[in-house]
Amino acid sequence: MLARMREARGDLGAGLYAAALSLVTLSVLGLLGLLTHLPWLFPSLGPTVMLFFESPEQPASRPVNALVGHGVGLAAGVICFYGFSIGAFPPAPVGGVTGYHLAAGAASVALTTLVLTRVGLPHPPAGATTLIVSLGILHTPAHFGVMAAAVVALTALGWGANLLLGTRPAGS
Repeated sequence: MLARMREARGDLGAGLYAAALSLVTLSVLGLLGLLTHLPWLFPSLGPTVMLFFESPEQPASRPVNALVGHGVGLAAGVICFYGFSIGAFPPAPVGGVTGYHLAAGAASVALTTLVLTRVGLPHPPAGATTLIVSLGILHTPAHFGVMAAAVVALTALGWGANLLLGTRPAGS
């Protein structure tokens, strides 16, 4: 469908395809957040869904890259959140960045980058996921669990829609 939209309408068609599917998938997660009062919608899902629908041919947009990428980012963020005792401070956007925030944030992105490069599964939006956690923006075990569930749900919804509409992941 993406290829047909691009052929029929050029960049406008491709943009409409990506915009419509982004709207639907993120709205589903947002609705879950409204119903549960939990963070089913957070910033790094935006670039992930854009990769799914704007650039599905890129390796970084493959489902495995998204799942592993955000999983590694979440784990690195949790390690740095607790390792640098970020829970003792207000979240960076509220209380400002401390030296601890700086160290936790930089270390979490470095660790995420190292692991994803080593396993050969790049997914740049995972850099945002790790910062969201390591800077204390989302900081409870319940938040971490919902973040993981949201990534799985977004990947299933996004790639389910792509496959249903005839778009295949890179390398398939």
